[in-house]
Amino acid sequence: MDKLKAYIIGFLIAVLAIAGFIVHEWGWIKLLQVILAIGFVGFTLALLFFTGLSLYAESWKYGAVLAILTAVAGYGSYLVLTWQKLEIVGGIIAFFALLFALGIWYISEPDLSIADRFRSAEKLERMGKYKQAARKYEKAGNYEKAAEMYLKLGWLESAAWAYEKAGKYEKAAELYEELYEKEKDTYYLKEAHEYWKKAGNMERAAKALERYAEEEPWFWEDVAKLYEELGNEEKAREAWEKALEYYQKEAEEEGVFWEDVGNIARKLGNEDLAREAYQKFLEYCLKEAEEDPMWWKHVAEAYEYLGEKEKAEEARKKYEEYRQRIIKANEETSNFPEENGE
Repeated sequence: MDKLKAYIIGFLIAVLAIAGFIVHEWGWIKLLQVILAIGFVGFTLALLFFTGLSLYAESWKYGAVLAILTAVAGYGSYLVLTWQKLEIVGGIIAFFALLFALGIWYISEPDLSIADRFRSAEKLERMGKYKQAARKYEKAGNYEKAAEMYLKLGWLESAAWAYEKAGKYEKAAELYEELYEKEKDTYYLKEAHEYWKKAGNMERAAKALERYAEEEPWFWEDVAKLYEELGNEEKAREAWEKALEYYQKEAEEEGVFWEDVGNIARKLGNEDLAREAYQKFLEYCLKEAEEDPMWWKHVAEAYEYLGEKEKAEEARKKYEEYRQRIIKANEETSNFPEENGE
């Protein structure tokens, strides 16, 4: 048992012991008085704190309301401590319970006025209160109608969200494309791509992702693979060529990308470029292996690409030796002798 559980259990036992002692010495009525006193005094102090905080922040309206509630709670504390006028104590408890319920009800629909809470979504729509109607439609689970309200407000992103909840992925995707045209934020193209996929329209998904890759070029490889799945060899090749161009630029700065250059070049049938890229990838891996033996695995891969199987096998053995050393070291550090309990 951990310390926290032990403390909790100990605390509960102590509370029950105190409660049992009170009942044994003075009876159940006294226990009820103690519970109510603790509750009322604690609640009064909390209200007093927030009243002071509101007044300090010069929030006079909330400060005044809290001051009144603090006075009511304080009066209840006095009655409980002196154990008199219990019917008023009951009324105060009922008052705060009702106030709590009303607060929860208000928080559930914070954008609606008191009058609007009692109007139907259809009534609010006819009144031109589209924001309020949308909230009502959402609460009823009618997300398609909520989306229509958001469209009337010009809130395209909220409408897209509502269409998503309604399972109308095509409409959500169209709205994200419209948002991209309006905002020029590539995030919306990525979202459009995802929702076209959910809608099962892979052609539109590919087009959206292609437009996304024009600004975020590391996605050209994904575009190429998607067009391959669609059987569009011409578009796939165009995307692979753009992916190759992107990786060549990256490889000049970070040598690990020469592997990607080699793979794509080979896929496009450019064996000369592929071999040149794999050679550069090998040089990069050999240099890294001098500092970190884990790279012998990638050295082996580079030799495999170049067709040098014997050297690939030698590199693989070096990687395996390194791996076995790591495994042995981990086993040794994990087998600590048991500590003697004294």
